[in-house]
Amino acid sequence: MTARAAPDVVKNILVVGAGLIGARHLRMVRDHPGCRLAGVVDPHIGLDPDVPQFGAIADVDVPVDGAIIATPTQLHAEHGIAAAKRGWHILMEKPVASDVAEAQALRAAVDRYGVRCIVGHHRRYHASVQRLREVIAQGQIGAPVTATLIWAVRKPDSYFDAAWRATGGSPIMINLVHDIDLLRYVLGEVTDVVGLGSGLQRNADRIESGGAVLRFASGACATISFADTAPSPWGFEAGTAENPNIASTGQDMWWTTGTRGGIAFPSLTCWSGSEDWSNAPTPHQFDAAKTIPLEAQLTHFLDVIKGDATPLIDIRDATETLRVTTALQNAIAPTLTASKEDD
Repeated sequence: MTARAAPDVVKNILVVGAGLIGARHLRMVRDHPGCRLAGVVDPHIGLDPDVPQFGAIADVDVPVDGAIIATPTQLHAEHGIAAAKRGWHILMEKPVASDVAEAQALRAAVDRYGVRCIVGHHRRYHASVQRLREVIAQGQIGAPVTATLIWAVRKPDSYFDAAWRATGGSPIMINLVHDIDLLRYVLGEVTDVVGLGSGLQRNADRIESGGAVLRFASGACATISFADTAPSPWGFEAGTAENPNIASTGQDMWWTTGTRGGIAFPSLTCWSGSEDWSNAPTPHQFDAAKTIPLEAQLTHFLDVIKGDATPLIDIRDATETLRVTTALQNAIAPTLTASKEDD
């Protein structure tokens, strides 16, 4: 087992996987005063000579306190279990695993080897998301009734150069998993999922776009309109400017209604004061600090490593998000085949 540093020293963080999201984690670790980059596990890149690089987790021979697992989803459980066996605390990128069974196996390993794990649904760390959750929990719009969420972008053709994305890169498992997690975080547990989809723009035998309806235990319902073939100003990344690879528009993309009003996100414009349709509600805008969510997530991970905090989202919580997301994927997949047959 690799040694871990003492609780009061800068933490040694290993990044496993240096793709799109892994590269962003690398930058965060390098710039954070509370940790140092212990090394990178990735057989396909070249880094600065002063950064140890390893082809596999088994090859790592430097002190590690925590590992950020940013490999393709199908490798999450395997790499997470390997990290747990080494005694490393884990920040696992989303989704937590390919399926619920793998997530449960990862959880068992984390429990067995006595390490801590947070899952990288980093949007929960936005101050604006925290404010939205607080406003709704306080009853500012009454009991939630509906939510409408749009995520529509056009991914560049080069995004699909990786073979696993060309046919298996469904935006549901890669992108909507974030939105579903936020809906759960703000509105509670999901009880029912239905959806329809299409894949006729790139004809790559994968889901490209569609619509979903989620029903929550509270009785509230949410609709999601999604596409990775349609350039638009509406989407979480565009609205919040959280991702430097995606252009910012500042437009709202999520609207929640309740028995006393409604609120738009990310502007946090709240409409209230109307008893019925005979008089118009009035707007009020809530404030929230600007947040760099990956930085806030890394700070939280370091606190979890030190034992100063409990995970904002642990494996159990992330597994529920995975369950709902998988249910949507499974609901839409047969409709994709049907739409091709009708074409």
